Amino acid sequence: MKDKNKQKMGIIGLGWISQVFHLPILTKMNDVEISCVCDRDKSRARFIAERFSIPRFYTDYEEMLKVEEINAVDICTSTDAHKEISIACLDSKKDVFVEKPIARKYQEALDVAESVKKNKRKLMVGMNQRFRPDTMMLRSFIENNELGKIFYAKTGWLKQPSSEGAWMQKEELSGGGVMIDLGIVMLDLALWMTGFPEIARVNAVNYHHKTKVEDSSVAFLHMKNGTTISVEVSWRFHIENELYYCNIYGVNGAGKINPLKIHKEMHGSVVNVTPSKIDSTSSLIKRSYENELKYFIEVLKGNLPVISSAEEAVQRMKIVDAIYKSAEKGKEIYFK
Repeated sequence: MKDKNKQKMGIIGLGWISQVFHLPILTKMNDVEISCVCDRDKSRARFIAERFSIPRFYTDYEEMLKVEEINAVDICTSTDAHKEISIACLDSKKDVFVEKPIARKYQEALDVAESVKKNKRKLMVGMNQRFRPDTMMLRSFIENNELGKIFYAKTGWLKQPSSEGAWMQKEELSGGGVMIDLGIVMLDLALWMTGFPEIARVNAVNYHHKTKVEDSSVAFLHMKNGTTISVEVSWRFHIENELYYCNIYGVNGAGKINPLKIHKEMHGSVVNVTPSKIDSTSSLIKRSYENELKYFIEVLKGNLPVISSAEEAVQRMKIVDAIYKSAEKGKEIYFK
């Protein structure tokens, strides 16, 4: 028996994120029907449609939006196309899931958010790190005030040198370098963990070693409520293993992920209160995409509110723009 609540979707952009995560997950969901896919590369679009038994493929997203009776679109293109395609989908009265970042710059993010409002549609920005089982567990401890008032979040994602993601090193396509690639993810994680406090000022340094865009970046944020956040990211750290971390420090305890560890003060002693069952790192990443896309489908059905919304993305991009400005000018940037 067919689920009358089945969500009909189209996917635009068939690069690795689509092929490795979005398509394998969405095509296995009983309440989703992928009606069509679209990619500028015709042979890739045809191949993917055949591989995942999807009825129709397109090379022109505008034609797809005109022809197809779908209620949502999943956008997995390079960042330079996010604004244009998101707005076209919203104008066609489709709900949207768009991979991070929402756009290249703050103004582009603002344009998308205004289109969401004007068209009264739902838009969710991919921030899969929020949907990892370990980050969700740590956040639940924070929400339940187990760690007391959070005063410091320290996050980072440091990778070894590699030649992957060539388009990300072209600013006109990506909007920047490692800060908009990895930094925005860690910034979002820190803001989410600390309850999205208002920002007061930001100080940042960018390093350009072997790329035109920054390959390493360090940012320090002061929030109006006294919390501080540090973010360090790199594509070119000569380290033994990739390092991905988010450490949260509260008045009564502390938590970290990858691996998950939570300690709190109890009766004058520091006690390990980490839940015992933890997934392996590779399954955490897969699970994060599964949880995120399942959540979006429930949003489409009207069962859950939009999180990682366009409004949130606008605030995030405002901070990212300030990070770039601080690094460029070599001084602290203040927010009103």
